[in-house]
Amino acid sequence: MAQPLIGLDGPSHGGLLVSLVAGEGCASHAWLHSAALNVGTEATRNVADMLHLLSVLHGRTPGMIEIAATQNVWPGADTWFHRVATGFARERDYIARLTVAAGPAPSMASEAATLSTVLAQRQALETIARSDRFGCAVGAVCGLVLDWQAWRAALDTAADRLGVDVQPSRLPDEEICAAVVDALPDRPRLDRTLMFGARQLLVQHSGLLDLLETRAGAREE
Repeated sequence: MAQPLIGLDGPSHGGLLVSLVAGEGCASHAWLHSAALNVGTEATRNVADMLHLLSVLHGRTPGMIEIAATQNVWPGADTWFHRVATGFARERDYIARLTVAAGPAPSMASEAATLSTVLAQRQALETIARSDRFGCAVGAVCGLVLDWQAWRAALDTAADRLGVDVQPSRLPDEEICAAVVDALPDRPRLDRTLMFGARQLLVQHSGLLDLLETRAGAREE
């Protein structure tokens, strides 16, 4: 587990955010590491389901990254936002190629309800990205970048299964994200707004994994 970056006065904002994602992010969700998703006989169908729903949540533009960048009021984060947006565009392309290789998502009777749920999750993330609470959107986007490492591992495993070349990630690493957060101008309750934004992102990711796990279980019945 990642450790907080420790300064003279204790953990920094960036270090706390890194630790939050390490402790509460997708890396701790059992479904993302399950045999059913990675090596089991039903893995290809479950991977297809994951890719299609992940495309609904993060595959369209403008997404929460682009929205947050547009709303950004601190010029010091402009370069970082550009790097994140450029890197995530490559991730969207990667997801699209994997989705084609995986084929159609498994159809279920609850398809309309599932789509409605994931679209609501997407709307929730866009709302956070538009927040006028200083630090909230940065916290959410940092949360996405950091939590994406766990998703990326599952995507790379899927790529091996589907015969798709794995492309290297171009997203900023933990140190860069933590440094951007630590460079934010100090504002009242900045720690709370940063953590709130990140937690909202983590809640939506966890909810998506819960939904995928439930759908896979229903297909086995």
